[in-house]
Amino acid sequence: MKTSMQKVQQGFTLIELMIVVAIIGILAAIAIPAYQDYLVRSKITEGLNLASAVKADLASAFAADGLAVGVAAYAAQINAAPPSSKYVTSLQVAPATGAITITYNAATVGTIAAGQNTVVLTPNLQVGSPPVAQVLADGVIGTLDWACASVSNATATARGMAGIQAGTLLARFAPSECK
Repeated sequence: MKTSMQKVQQGFTLIELMIVVAIIGILAAIAIPAYQDYLVRSKITEGLNLASAVKADLASAFAADGLAVGVAAYAAQINAAPPSSKYVTSLQVAPATGAITITYNAATVGTIAAGQNTVVLTPNLQVGSPPVAQVLADGVIGTLDWACASVSNATATARGMAGIQAGTLLARFAPSECK
């Protein structure tokens, strides 16, 4: 015998559905901006990979012929026909210091502005015992190390690098080595 007190639940109430939708909305509001920054950082990494061959060649040019001859000649060669890619507009080498400036294409990278699109890799020589960083100079030998800098250069500074040139890329888009 059935009574009117027995009631079978038919589904979720409206308030339960609204709570689920609100939770999903909050998670999406947090995740989407973080994912966009992650995408930009992955595109920035391509420029650093493009610079790796230039760094190796610069180290060889400096070891063989010094700063004034080897690095200046290599810089002229690279600057005449700079490497580029979908995300990198150009890669320039400073003849006087050997610093590599990577300029990113703001249109294809994502949420970076045109004036905030460079990362600079500055070469340092680690000389002495314990090693002390100094800028490249003719006649000085040591282990070559690279300081990477966006707007911030805190990581390179903490490692005792000298003569660091800052880039213009916002630190939130830079890899941790370049912050």
